Amino acid sequence: MSDLNKRTPKGEDVTQRSDLKPAFSKDLFDLMLTRENMDIAWKRVRSNKGAPGIDGISVDDFPLWVKANWPTIKSELLTGNYLPSPVRRVSIKKPDGGERLLGIPNVLDRLIQQAITQVLTPIFDPMFSASSFGFRPDRSAHQAVKQVHGMVKSGRLIAVDVDLSKFFDLVNHDLLMTLLGRKVRDKRLLRLIRSYLKAGVMVDKLFIKSHAGVPQGGPLSPLLANIMLDPLDKELEKRGHHFARYADDITILVKSQRAGERVFLSISKFLENKLKLVVNKTKSRVVKTSESKFLGFTFKKGRVYCHDKSLKKFKEEVRRLTNRNWGVSMNYQLFKTSQYLRGWVNYFGIAMGYQQCLDLDQWIRRRIRMAYWRQWRKPRTKVNNLRRLGVKTPLAVKCGGTGKGPWRSSKTKGIQIALNNAYLKAEGLYALRDGWIKLHHSK
Repeated sequence: MSDLNKRTPKGEDVTQRSDLKPAFSKDLFDLMLTRENMDIAWKRVRSNKGAPGIDGISVDDFPLWVKANWPTIKSELLTGNYLPSPVRRVSIKKPDGGERLLGIPNVLDRLIQQAITQVLTPIFDPMFSASSFGFRPDRSAHQAVKQVHGMVKSGRLIAVDVDLSKFFDLVNHDLLMTLLGRKVRDKRLLRLIRSYLKAGVMVDKLFIKSHAGVPQGGPLSPLLANIMLDPLDKELEKRGHHFARYADDITILVKSQRAGERVFLSISKFLENKLKLVVNKTKSRVVKTSESKFLGFTFKKGRVYCHDKSLKKFKEEVRRLTNRNWGVSMNYQLFKTSQYLRGWVNYFGIAMGYQQCLDLDQWIRRRIRMAYWRQWRKPRTKVNNLRRLGVKTPLAVKCGGTGKGPWRSSKTKGIQIALNNAYLKAEGLYALRDGWIKLHHSK
C-alpha cells in the first residue's frame, strides 16, 4: 500500500468534510477504505507513533510490511474475513494505587480503527451534547473546566462527582452496537467494529476473550465511549441539569446538598439500569465544589485551582525524574524533566499563580543541583567541577569535602554559584515561570 506514505493533495481533514456525513448510509465501509481516507488515517497513526502490538511491527517498519501485504488485507476486509489481532495488555499504575489497563493494537489495526473513526466522527459528533468535551474535534479539557467554573460562579456550589467503575472494561457490547446501529446502516462496518470489540487481549502470551469493554489504547475507543455515554448526556439535558463530561469523568452541579443527593441516586439508577454500567459508590461524591476534583482541578472562592492531589502527583513525578540514583546522564535527566514540566504547566498553568510557579521552580532547581552533586560522587570530582564552573579554589575545596548529604549540599554557596539559574537554563532546564507567562500573556 504505497500510498500510505503520500499526503493528500490539499492535506484536508476527512473528519471535517461535509460530503463524509452520510447518516444512515449503506456505503460507509467503502468510504472507509478509500485511498484518501486511508492516507489521512496513516498520517494520524504515524504522527501518534506508539509501541508495537503483539506482532512486534513498529510504526517505522510498517510501510514496507503493509506494501507487501495490503492486497490480501484489503481483500479480507471486503469479503468480511478480516480478523483483528488481540491487543497487547499494558498496565499503568494510577495515583490512587489502582491500575489502568491499556490495550495496544497492532499498527495495522490502529490504521483501520483510525479510518473507521474518520468516517463515523462526522456522523456522530454533531449529535453529541455541548457539555461533552472529551476526545472531540475542537474541544478540550480546558473548555470543560471553564464551563464548570462558569456554573460555580452562577451559584451552583454543590458538585455531584460520578465515578464509573472500570468504565472502559465494562461497556456492554450489545448495547453499544444498538446505539451504533441507530445511525449506521452499513452492516459490513458494524460487523468489523464488533470484531474489534471481540478481538480479545494478550496477557503474557495468554489469550483472554473479550465479553465486554472497549480497550483503551485504540483510535476508535474514545469515539465509542462517547457514543456509549451520549444517552446519559441526553438524559441530563432533558432533566435540565448543569454538567460537564470529559470521557468518563462526569460532574453535575446543583445548588443544594439535598438536590445533589437526589440527582446522584436517580442518575446512578439510569446508568446501571439503562446503560448497564457500574457506579463506584465509594469514589462518587456529593460535595462542595471546593472539595470536588474534576480533571485535576478544583474550584474555590470563584477561582480555579490545581487540586492538591494533582500537585502532590506533580512533585512525586519531579522527584522520580530528578532521582539521584536514576543512573542516567544529566543531559537526559534535564531533557526528560523539562519535557514533563512543559506539558504540566501547559495543562495546569491556567490554575496556577505566578508566585506559585516561582516557588516550584526554586524547588525544582534545588532537586537538579542535588542530582548533579550526587553524580559527581568523589570529592576530587566535585572540587574540579566547582572550579571549572567558576567557584574559587578555597570555597570549592570546602564544598567538595563537606560531609553533608546531597539535599543539604544543594543549598550551599559553592553549588549555588556553580549551578546558578542561568547555567541550568543554558543546560536546558525549563522554567514553569516561562510557561506561565506564555499561557497568561501571549497574544
